[in-house]
Amino acid sequence: MKKNNLFGLMTISFMVLFRLSACAQDHRQNEQQLAALNKISNNTILLNNHNNIIPLLDLEKKTIASVNLGFGSQQVFDSLLNKYAKVASYSSADYQTQTTLNSLEDDLKYFNTVVVTIPSTATGDARNLGFIRSLTKNKQVIVCLLGEGRSLTAFDDLKAPLIWTDQNTPLAAMVLPQVIFGGIGVSKKLVASYSPKYIGGSGFTTVATRLKYTVPEDAGVNSNNLKEIDKIAEEAIRERATPGMVVLVAKDGKVIFNKAYGHHTYDKLQPNRLTDIFDLASMTKITATTMECMKLSDEGKLSMDSTLGSYVALARPTDKNSLTVRELLLHQAGLIPDIQTFGKVKPSDHSRDSSASFPTKVNENYYLRKNYFKEVMQPDMLNSPLRTRGKYVYSDVGMCLLQQIVETITSEPENLYVDEHFYKPLGMQTTGFLPLKRFSPDQIIPTENDKDRNALLDGYVHDPTAALMGGVAGHAGLFGNANDIAIIYQMMLNKGSYGGKEYIKRPTVELFTSKQSTISRRGLGFDRWDPDLTKTYPSALASPQTYGHTGYTGTCVWVDPVRGLVYIFLSNRVNPVVSEKLGTLKIRGRIQDAVNKAIDTGI
Repeated sequence: MKKNNLFGLMTISFMVLFRLSACAQDHRQNEQQLAALNKISNNTILLNNHNNIIPLLDLEKKTIASVNLGFGSQQVFDSLLNKYAKVASYSSADYQTQTTLNSLEDDLKYFNTVVVTIPSTATGDARNLGFIRSLTKNKQVIVCLLGEGRSLTAFDDLKAPLIWTDQNTPLAAMVLPQVIFGGIGVSKKLVASYSPKYIGGSGFTTVATRLKYTVPEDAGVNSNNLKEIDKIAEEAIRERATPGMVVLVAKDGKVIFNKAYGHHTYDKLQPNRLTDIFDLASMTKITATTMECMKLSDEGKLSMDSTLGSYVALARPTDKNSLTVRELLLHQAGLIPDIQTFGKVKPSDHSRDSSASFPTKVNENYYLRKNYFKEVMQPDMLNSPLRTRGKYVYSDVGMCLLQQIVETITSEPENLYVDEHFYKPLGMQTTGFLPLKRFSPDQIIPTENDKDRNALLDGYVHDPTAALMGGVAGHAGLFGNANDIAIIYQMMLNKGSYGGKEYIKRPTVELFTSKQSTISRRGLGFDRWDPDLTKTYPSALASPQTYGHTGYTGTCVWVDPVRGLVYIFLSNRVNPVVSEKLGTLKIRGRIQDAVNKAIDTGI
């Protein structure tokens, strides 16, 4: 018991780190915590994994519940599970008045995968063991046993995966969920025999395939050197560059910093949270449209030299007919940056009420007439001036046209395709278009108090072109939280693989993210490090291999393969009106350099 209390005391600030987002802790304290974590990880044993259930695969097919049969640190355990997938929480304590757990078992009928945590002290309860046995008949069950090894005998008839640690502590609650999803690999074998089934030498080996959530010291970074992030973030809020932000840093596949600052708005009524959903703006270009282009290229369905007219019939009689996919991705097609938006909408084009004639929801009490995109916006794009072909001119129009190409190839709306092929399989729970269909407004960070729409935009895309397209566009419209973005760009840093699955072929990732233009810094779809060092873009210390993108709402993601770094900054600098201070103060780049310095300095 003393050992458990000691571990509990050691992990108080560690729990704060992950649950309340305080990440820049004392270096020495983190080293002690890391040593304790590693000890638990190195002594955790995976049994009954003959069918390679652990780490979990095919997350898009999983409906997962977590059941607590008496574990004291279940809240920590479940919070880590939810970093990887959406997991519902249940506890036997809520069924104490019943002689059996049959009611709990019935409540789990809609879940196909159930993670059960049980301390060794609860294995003597026949009610618990009966519940687990019955559950395994119809569900994929994963049992997490915490405590004395002799309690393994209670599971001699269990065929489902069993993860055992002799620690019944908050730190163990941090380790076991990551073993389940592949954030932590295990290789320890039983050193003693506990029953005819669980004999010495038993145990399975797994390797890490997903992000690990840990302290900076685990990636060779001194926590104290990350405290500069706090100062820069506080400066941004103090100078009203943005009401708040979320910063995430992953190094070598390990999330070592994730902190929320400020509030949703300047009235300070709602603090920012790690799970808050942001309008990602032009990050949509690489996180949706370019991802789809890479996937279709892998499948031989899209060539970089294919023309717009090959897919979009209305483009054939125009001067856009011969524009290539490569030119569109490089922003060298000669297209104008954008088309007219709300200023061109006539009173007869929209209604306060939804109907068959006005089906496209722009925001509350604003519905656009049927076929407005096809009859007004698409012709505006296809008939716009084409004066700078072969030169670099950043264009949202090009990405909108790319959207028409990929949707023609797949016969599926872009939002559905990327959700099916990327976001759901990767375990991204918030990322997608049209977030109000899935989340309440208080989970979404508001953007501008928009004059054209006479409303504070909260869950409706800020970009006006994307708004008039119904919220799904090739250049903007995507929403998501920092953890989700970390997952998909860790996949990119891994050269296309994550969680034991290949999403994009390695050569394709290398092609799209490397410099592909002779006249600009750009890759295919991706923005990159600028060789003009006077621009210090995206930051002064970024390596020449750095790629990613910014977003107009005050967001960015940058991947630095040299440092093994994924850096994410999400904010709503356009609230309540557009502010340029985030850029003039170079907040995003300065935080990125604070991270780079900390990595380069080491422990």
